[in-house]
This record gives sequence, structure tokens and C-alpha cells, in this order.
Amino acid sequence: MDIALPTFILGYHGCDRKLAEDIYTGKETLKPSENKYDWLGTGIYFWEHNPQRAYEFACEVISSPRNKNQKINEPAVVGAVINLGNCLNLLDARNLELVKNSYEIMKDSIRLYRKRMPRNIGGKDLLQRNLDCAVINALHEHHKTANLMAYDTVRAAFVEGRPLYKNAGFHEKNHIQIAVRETKCIIGYFRPLDVK
Repeated sequence: MDIALPTFILGYHGCDRKLAEDIYTGKETLKPSENKYDWLGTGIYFWEHNPQRAYEFACEVISSPRNKNQKINEPAVVGAVINLGNCLNLLDARNLELVKNSYEIMKDSIRLYRKRMPRNIGGKDLLQRNLDCAVINALHEHHKTANLMAYDTVRAAFVEGRPLYKNAGFHEKNHIQIAVRETKCIIGYFRPLDVK
């Protein structure tokens, strides 16, 4: 039996206030991130149903940008109504198996060409997910090569930050992240109320 996700979700993107205002007025749109360390591969990133975490992320970027293009002077949050479409949902065991198979194929290819395997780095939270990004992007390429239906979005849960209390399984920055690969899945943007 196939378990369907809700058709629409609300996503929140942390960014600079000027970009947010330009998005609200239609002067600008969000662009896909193509960093080699992106957690879910290429896509436009959103925090699922979590405007506060999006705002916190924008605040974090002010003091420690992840790359030269990531400049935030004043933190803001853009809300989006997202149709998940054909979603690579990494909370589904069947899709995790696809990711594992993609890793094995990539590992064999890298070994064959005597290249170096990418590695996830950046402390216990692995903030730079070079390996995961390469594996997810390779999975999309495998689907394309095999003429399989492309994934519109990628969705995963992440444990991040310090434990909430001693011996806790819950952490300060736990979240579900969405990477939108197909921009038509963003139905519209909105200005969230009361984010801070």
C-alpha cells in the first residue's frame, strides 16, 4: 500500500529582508541552491511548517555565511505553499533503499575511476553534507538515465543541535527540510506573521 503525503505543505525560507520584499512584490524568485554540500542535493530549500527555524537559520548566516553568495544583513522569512508532487520522501523506508543503492552505484563508479569519495564534514551535525548531496544528485541522474519519473521535491528529517536535556533524544534544531527541484511546485509565496 502506498502512503500518500499531503498534497500541499507550508515551507519557510530564511533569507535577507530585501530579497524577501522583492519576492513578495514579484521582482525576484528563489533560486535553486547548487552547493556541493547541500543536504538534499540541488533545490530550493525550505523548513517544513517551521518559520521560527527558518528565521534562526537566517540569523546564523549573518555571523557565519556558508558561502560568498549567502549574505544576510537583516534576517527575514519567506513562506511558500508547496505542492510536493512526486516527492523523494526520505521518511519512507522504500526511498531510503533507493538512496542506499545510489550510494553503492556511486561508490563503484568512483572506485573504477580512482577518484576520491566525497565526505560529510562539519562537526557532529555534519553541516557540510558533500557525500549526501552527491548521492542524492546521483539518484536523480540515475532516474533521468533510466527514463524514470523525475522527483519534484526531496523531503527528510534531521536531528541537529544540542540535546534538549541530559540523555534526550530530542535536539534544539530538529526539523524537516524540503528541497524543491521543480519550481512549478511552489504555488505561491506569502509573508508569514509573527516570526522572530
